[in-house]
Amino acid sequence: MYDLNLMIIFADVVNEQSFSAAARKLGVSRSSVSKAVAKLEQALGASLLNRSTRHLSLTEVGKAFFDYCMRISYEADEAQEMIDSLNAQPRGVLKVAVSVAFGTLHIAPAIGEFMRRYPELNIDMTITDRVVDLAEEGYDVVITVTHDLPQALIARKLAPIRRKLCATPDYFEEFGTPLVPQDLVSHNCLDYIHSGDKGLWRFNGPGGEVSVPVSGRLRINDDEALSQVVLGGFGLALLPTFIIGKDIQAKRLKSVLSEYIPVYQHVYALYLPKRNLPLKIRVLIDFLIERFGAEPYWDIE
Repeated sequence: MYDLNLMIIFADVVNEQSFSAAARKLGVSRSSVSKAVAKLEQALGASLLNRSTRHLSLTEVGKAFFDYCMRISYEADEAQEMIDSLNAQPRGVLKVAVSVAFGTLHIAPAIGEFMRRYPELNIDMTITDRVVDLAEEGYDVVITVTHDLPQALIARKLAPIRRKLCATPDYFEEFGTPLVPQDLVSHNCLDYIHSGDKGLWRFNGPGGEVSVPVSGRLRINDDEALSQVVLGGFGLALLPTFIIGKDIQAKRLKSVLSEYIPVYQHVYALYLPKRNLPLKIRVLIDFLIERFGAEPYWDIE
């Protein structure tokens, strides 16, 4: 019978890709982690890791054995979560991935309050816009803005994501205010690259869907950067209110054609299906729903 603790330590070393990082996570010395892996290799009679000064990689035996160690580590975490739920006090490490713009503007400012509320819970947060594999990478929850939900995950809505067609008051004073979507053909429409068809903006107004061919002198792949160009008075754009809400509230930007722009995205918390939702995930989701809600603070004018 192998020491299950050694198997969990080995799984942490592989996941962290470092003896030192695994030691920091476990709150022990690097040498104790190295000795634990060596002891496990001795018990197995096989080498699990190829070691170099800069990199760790799994041997063939290590790859096969790692899958079993991850299952044991996962089950141990599940057992701890069950005990935590009975004690009604979340603790341990919550590993979270959040999208860059929303995470920077709205999740990061909220984390301090959340951690003060739950003093025995630590956060390991990654800011990224790449697709995260929760099962492979060991994340507890992903917070992302999307309208395409992965079927293999559970999704909880945290808040609606609205866009507004906006520009500076000076821009509208100089070039006029569009009253219907067709008026946009005479404006400098700055385009977000990932918004859909190039040069075609879609609206859903009182009379149904309207598609308007637009043109402008800038296309860009980042909404935050696009908002800065709009704030400079150069043109108008469809921007998410979680980025430009403060600018609307402060009258630095003015929105138009609001009745033609539907809610088509939400910010979601995504997590793996589990028999019992771990308490640390549940309290984070409840906290964010409480903080944002159906009418989030960035949409209040």
